Amino acid sequence: MEEFRILKFLDIFDGMFQKFGIDYDTMRKILKVKLTLDGRRTPTTMLNSSNKKKKDGNNLIKSLGLYILLGIVFIPFIVLGESYLFQMSFVFGVIMFMMTITLVSDFSTVLLDLKDKDIILSRPINSKTLNIAKMIHITIYMFYITIAFIGPGFIAGFIKHGLLFSMIFFIEIILMDLLIIVLTALLYLLILKFFDGEKLKDIINYFQIILTITITVGYQLLGRLFSFDELLNIEFTPKPWQYILPPIWFGGPFELILNGNVSNYILMFTALAVVMPIIAIIIYTKLIPIFEYNLQKLNDTSGHSKPRNKGLNFYLAKIVCRSKEERTFFRFATNMIKKERVFKLRVYPSLGFSMIFPFIFILTAIGSEGLGWLKGSKMFLSLYFVGIMVPNIIMNLGYSGNYKGAWIYKIAPVVDLLSIIKGAVKASLVNIILPLYVLISIVSMFVFGGEVFIHLIIIFISILLYITICSKILNDTLPFSEPFETANHGSGLAMIPLMLLLGLFALAHFIAMTIPYGILIYMVVLIIINLFTWKKVFEVNKKLVNNR
Repeated sequence: MEEFRILKFLDIFDGMFQKFGIDYDTMRKILKVKLTLDGRRTPTTMLNSSNKKKKDGNNLIKSLGLYILLGIVFIPFIVLGESYLFQMSFVFGVIMFMMTITLVSDFSTVLLDLKDKDIILSRPINSKTLNIAKMIHITIYMFYITIAFIGPGFIAGFIKHGLLFSMIFFIEIILMDLLIIVLTALLYLLILKFFDGEKLKDIINYFQIILTITITVGYQLLGRLFSFDELLNIEFTPKPWQYILPPIWFGGPFELILNGNVSNYILMFTALAVVMPIIAIIIYTKLIPIFEYNLQKLNDTSGHSKPRNKGLNFYLAKIVCRSKEERTFFRFATNMIKKERVFKLRVYPSLGFSMIFPFIFILTAIGSEGLGWLKGSKMFLSLYFVGIMVPNIIMNLGYSGNYKGAWIYKIAPVVDLLSIIKGAVKASLVNIILPLYVLISIVSMFVFGGEVFIHLIIIFISILLYITICSKILNDTLPFSEPFETANHGSGLAMIPLMLLLGLFALAHFIAMTIPYGILIYMVVLIIINLFTWKKVFEVNKKLVNNR
């Protein structure tokens, strides 16, 4: 088993741990096993990368490069100007947001691990040793990630402001990480106090989605949303509600020490930055027995069963599905799409990107031409990029964390197996693609005006055709029948021409606008092609499905 440098560093403090009643040798062995297992786990930020297994190396450490890249955005806020309270409050605000959702998405399994309690505590090991090992394990990786994230800004700050600035920054990063870990644990305790384990798992899943969406689209928007010159000249006026905002606390010591500002509110912010993490740790230590007790709720997956009734999806299935079997699997796929956590984690970030990407072009146009230029322009054609989400959705329909339940396909009395795939594809259309497109269309009509309505219809019909093409190329397995670990193999190259195809749809739409009555003719042609392809594409796949 690999020997970790961080453990050799901890060996220096062996005696200190022993004085606090902690079995250091046992704690070290627990940490060694946990760090080894972490190297075999794919973090959330790398979830959609290639799934080819590597022989050596820690995936979580490799993901730090992405955090270093994202950390470059801090450099202007750290080196421009000397309004430390505002600059560092903003920096710590972003860092705390990113570190919190990273902790929740990638280390909740550590905070909420019941196997440790069931397996390790059944041996002659005291609970204090196990809990300290758990906290150190989380702190190690949180420190790695935080250092990677603030690394570019930290170096820039050292060069610009000197050693004292860097020392304050480093100490506050440690205090911030401790505060985040403890507050997250206390948040879990609060949730488990009033809700069951399934609700907590759902909340963690949403945090994972927020993390991946933030990383995917955040760097695209940041430079377009802020004017650094304007931001760095803001005059700060303290208000009572600001005393409950931790990012402002951590901006206080910079203003106090580097600018010599001894105003009462600066002294208060500085005190809160130092005292609150310590108080939080003391509170958490006292509440550890209650936290461990409430963790048992995670074993309760029963929840509150809802009475079965004919909901909206029952009637939607009747509208969009022709056969009884297709309607059955439409409802089945709808339930899976709503409840399958890994499916949502793989698909929802692409939805966020699909919503943002078209408006990136619009924001760029506003910056160069002005808002009034949009009405009457053809920038609405950028909405074709909403279709970016389609290949990812179609491809992931074949995978599930509960794939072993696919035996149901073999025993279900289904005459037409194609109805399984058609029902799943239509479920993804109705439950994911259509609601998102309606929302984007409403926003677009405010931006471009009501005359864009017919173009929005044509774009949607084009996306319907795009769905059938993606289904033909990517949909090579029955819905939810394969493990996610096998996903994306062999499909990466197919994504490139599919992305280019969206551009061809936009080009055809543009050409149609240059021809008299071209838009109406183009819409009719698209409808006819859709009627043909929605029937024929699934018939082409019939041999594949019936051979499974």
